[in-house]
Amino acid sequence: MDGPLKHIRVLDLTIARAGPMAVRLLADWGADVIKIEPPPRKDAQGSSVTGGRRGPDEQNLHRNKRSLAIDLKTWEGKSLFHKLAADADVVVENFRSDVKYRLGVDYETLKAINGKIIYASISGFGQDGPYSKRPGVDQIIQGMSGLMSVTGEPGQGPMRVGVAISDTSAGMFLGQGILLALLHRERTGEGQWVHTSLLESMMSKLDFQGARYTMSGEVPDQQGNDHPTQVPMGTFTAKDGHVNIAAFGAQMWQRFCDALNAQALFDHPDYASVGARTRHREQIKADMNLLTQQFSVTELVNRLNDAGVPCGPINTIADGFEDEQVKHLAMAVNAPHPQMGDLGLVRSPINLSSFPHPSQLDHGAPDPGADSRSVLQSLGISDEEIQQLEQQGIIGQ
Repeated sequence: MDGPLKHIRVLDLTIARAGPMAVRLLADWGADVIKIEPPPRKDAQGSSVTGGRRGPDEQNLHRNKRSLAIDLKTWEGKSLFHKLAADADVVVENFRSDVKYRLGVDYETLKAINGKIIYASISGFGQDGPYSKRPGVDQIIQGMSGLMSVTGEPGQGPMRVGVAISDTSAGMFLGQGILLALLHRERTGEGQWVHTSLLESMMSKLDFQGARYTMSGEVPDQQGNDHPTQVPMGTFTAKDGHVNIAAFGAQMWQRFCDALNAQALFDHPDYASVGARTRHREQIKADMNLLTQQFSVTELVNRLNDAGVPCGPINTIADGFEDEQVKHLAMAVNAPHPQMGDLGLVRSPINLSSFPHPSQLDHGAPDPGADSRSVLQSLGISDEEIQQLEQQGIIGQ
């Protein structure tokens, strides 16, 4: 697959979601990614987190990769992996912090084999510290980071974000870290260990809500569908559904009132300034809802956007993918699979002028071990040796 990373070989030891997210960034842009996984068992149904390999989650996470099934718990399997690492650019893993040492695939071991290796890790809580040996999953991190305390309606208790936000954030940040390390190696010839954690990524994602505490000691609370600081900005009721409207600031507020012929609302003394509108947050929302309920979703979206006031519908996932702008952006793309045919998956959101998105992805996620023979043959291992390794259960296909 052509792309800016086509000269990069990646060994992917990741499981679940956060690590595969990072590797997918590399695979989508042309890296030769070899997913290293245990030989499949006949009774295996795939990861309990992401489902079976032929399900939508794993197909979306592991597309554009090759699969080599090795039992790393055996001396022979570990030796095969070390042979691959000697010629690899990047190794990515998201084991619990002590597992990589037990398997002999840790950074120090691989650095001794390949001094230029970039070793990338994701963990739940970090590579050291009092929680480093704890198992970490997305919902636990959402709660511990404080994110759930600012999500949901006031007075109704903490609320989980509807996507695996700490997993996907950690994957994005690790992918960025790998690219930074590749740039550094290009200049210096030096490899390094890049790592992040679900907890670090989620604390960073708190962004201005976090900075409100670190700078001033303010502890943000739940605002539901309203913006925590900009007023009015939130979800409003239409005749036939709901919309999001951002009418904060002097110009936006006037445009909103003009677009909906709401002169009385604009002239209301309680809403005469930004500060006044903020002080009367609940009152202005109630008055705006009385107004927006007179219009359909389509009328509000058209009128307000034409006036330069951001407004959008509250879509289902299906509505989102069927939206005309999303279709124009071609966010859903096909990936061929040898057994399942063309699969509809979600493309990378990054756009590069020198590498336009292809009309389809290179291929869907391979079954575990589907490429074992071809990968090992590229290492110079004979068919007889491969057959013997298969019979011993050290590799699978």
